[in-house]
Amino acid sequence: MRTKRCALMKGFLVLLAFMLIVPTALANETLPSPLEEGQPIPIAAKSALLMEPVSGQVIFAMNADEPRPIASVTKIMGILLACEAVEQERVSLTDEITISKAAAGMGGSQVLLDVGEVQPLSVLIKSMVVGSANDATVAVGEHLFGSEQLFVERMNKRAKELGMQNTNFVNSTGLPAEGAYSTARDVAIMSMELIKHDLFFEDSHIWMDEVQHPDGRVTQLTNTNRLIRTYEGADGIKTGSTNQAGYCMSASAKRGDMRLIAVVLGANSGKERFSIASQILDYGFANYRSFRVAEKGAKVRGQLPVTGGAKQSVQLLLGGDLSLLIQKGDEQEIQLTPDLPSSMHAPIAEGEQVGSVLVTRGGRSVGKIPVVAAEGVERQNYGTGWERVLREWFYLK
Repeated sequence: MRTKRCALMKGFLVLLAFMLIVPTALANETLPSPLEEGQPIPIAAKSALLMEPVSGQVIFAMNADEPRPIASVTKIMGILLACEAVEQERVSLTDEITISKAAAGMGGSQVLLDVGEVQPLSVLIKSMVVGSANDATVAVGEHLFGSEQLFVERMNKRAKELGMQNTNFVNSTGLPAEGAYSTARDVAIMSMELIKHDLFFEDSHIWMDEVQHPDGRVTQLTNTNRLIRTYEGADGIKTGSTNQAGYCMSASAKRGDMRLIAVVLGANSGKERFSIASQILDYGFANYRSFRVAEKGAKVRGQLPVTGGAKQSVQLLLGGDLSLLIQKGDEQEIQLTPDLPSSMHAPIAEGEQVGSVLVTRGGRSVGKIPVVAAEGVERQNYGTGWERVLREWFYLK
């Protein structure tokens, strides 16, 4: 009778596992390769990549692992480190920073800081994000780590931590330097990490602003990312250009519940760079949608039988989130296969994984969702065992 009951329970759990894997949450599950081979649209640039950053799924890539100079797109890493330092409370946005000679003497794009000038960290970060200011970038790095050299060392360390395998920073600004390079894929990785921080978006949407200097001067800031005015949903991330790098950018746009990141490296002009990024984003929004597969903590109805425990069964929960990027109309290609035991032996710890659900698309594995115990179950003691026997005996009588 117990064997039959266990078999029925297992079948019930398998059925309900399918019923409960519903589109209710997002996850960070990176696919190992692009969803499409080749490039679906003509791209007049050296490298390009289109991705959905919540899942980490790449839609398509062109020369994505080819090392290239990336100009001021380099500043994405510096901005990321600044955001992390503020959120970790290592520094405060209200910190007053005295501008060094090294920072004030930077060439290229600037906010025209003077030696000895004092500015709050918030203004310097805004100058990095909106105006791509090299002087502000060096000043921020000196404040965070003591010198630009140490800043660059931390940038390279963080790149390795993020899995950026083909990147080497030589300076914090992206000004031409021998040995400095990155790739479209690595730019996408650090872009994906940066947009996790709300602090970045406080500045990234600004089109025009100004910086007040202590001597009464005013420097106008105009966002180097023209897409935030011309492209629906655009809200970041960073542009850059030098003779060596060409015209580069990492562009972010969000429409509805889906955000996309387009990376363009080595375009021939600024206008062409923005046009390519817009076309890439258009392709993604027109052809793909984010499909929510599972929500961490969702209950699996029915309970898993437990042998030798103080309780006869345990409630199950989904132990992870998952979302997939799919071509519109291809939802039927998603298949869910539960892998659950017929029973578990006590003791069982709360949150212990007891099984999983394999997620496939078109026959290819794209994720696995853990199934965990909602509560702990201790081993059955002598008294508890006899009480159960008596209850079941009287019930049967």
